[in-house]
Amino acid sequence: MAEAAARAETGTGPVAIVAGAGRLPLLIAASLDRAGRACRVLAIRGFADPATRRRADATVDLLDVRGALETLCAWAPAGVTLAGAVARPSPAALLNTMAAYRNREALRSLASGGDDHLLRGVLALLEEHGLQVLGVRDLAPDLMAPAGRFGRVSPDEAAEASVASGRALLAGLSPHDVGQAAVVASRRVLAVEGPEGTDRMLARARALARRPLGLGRPPAAMVLVKRAKDGQDLRVDLPAIGPRTVKRAAQAGCLGIAVGAGDTLVLDRPETVALADRLGLFLLGLPADSLPPDPESPR
Repeated sequence: MAEAAARAETGTGPVAIVAGAGRLPLLIAASLDRAGRACRVLAIRGFADPATRRRADATVDLLDVRGALETLCAWAPAGVTLAGAVARPSPAALLNTMAAYRNREALRSLASGGDDHLLRGVLALLEEHGLQVLGVRDLAPDLMAPAGRFGRVSPDEAAEASVASGRALLAGLSPHDVGQAAVVASRRVLAVEGPEGTDRMLARARALARRPLGLGRPPAAMVLVKRAKDGQDLRVDLPAIGPRTVKRAAQAGCLGIAVGAGDTLVLDRPETVALADRLGLFLLGLPADSLPPDPESPR
């Protein structure tokens, strides 16, 4: 543990990527490779994609807290980043019952409360072992949304008004840990993201916006707005969009997507932008001064 703390202090050692589902772990690894920074990947069994598992330097069970910490401390990394989706520990996730029993006290603490409680618990556990947690935007800023328009399509005045309404709505909901996204048409709120995630929220918005059998037109100036919650620890919980988000937003009837510039991941950015252009959706990065600060980010 002392060695891990020393490496974090001096900035030497590799960056450790704790990898869950999706392409983000490999995108971060590729960005670090381009920057000439060494990295090692710790894949979470049952969640990490096959390509990530092939790239991984080690693999652990979701509930093997001790094994994960021992591996990370042995690597003595300059920092650790958490990337990719994982499910909250549940009976269905008990792939290694001995690991779950051995770590039962830590798991009991992490599994109680909401998502913010869970993330704070994970951060505290890592930091107690001398591991510095770094955010994706600190390690791979090229993966973040830029400010302003980043496709060919521009929002009209009505769409900009919807974006402003959505941004104000999400700011008001931030203290309640509700979600990071909403679908708004002018001043009408069609859907707010809950635990089900953005894709399912867009499906609900599509159902509410159209008559049965998908007939009829969506409401005017319908947009998707996604941004970080106030006080959100952006080292471990970033909003994200990608090609699938663009496709689902178009299917729901949205004219475009507005996200927090510098605080929202854009996965597979060239493909995301090309698809938005092809479908006629605008992509807009909201100015940084409209977003919450990240007090935990390393200076």
